[in-house]
Amino acid sequence: MTGDELPDDNPAERAQAKALREQARAGGLRFEAYLPPTLADWLLEQIERGRFADPSEAVFLIVQNFIEMEQHRDLRDELLRRTLDASIERGLEDVKAGRVHDAEEVFAELRRELAKPRPEPARWEKIAR
Repeated sequence: MTGDELPDDNPAERAQAKALREQARAGGLRFEAYLPPTLADWLLEQIERGRFADPSEAVFLIVQNFIEMEQHRDLRDELLRRTLDASIERGLEDVKAGRVHDAEEVFAELRRELAKPRPEPARWEKIAR
């Protein structure tokens, strides 16, 4: 896998992106996004604090930040490496301290959680100003 490939690559989505590029260059792009609960909570907290005006502004600024970071891939990769190293270190500390769970029990719990019906996601409504 190269640096530009993704593990969940979908050729149909790539084709759709290619087909929309010209229209998006002229008029922008609208899309719907689902955020899992932890990300949704973080985003709404940022809006409550006044960091973003609404989810659209947050997506705009976050994407803009991602684009700006592309020219600093080495720094981004180093930050990711440090984040992963710290996570592994915490995991090893948990193992040494005996804070471990049987894999079958963990998978069984995950299957139970995934089988539960999901609550209806909250929907942001644009407020006319």
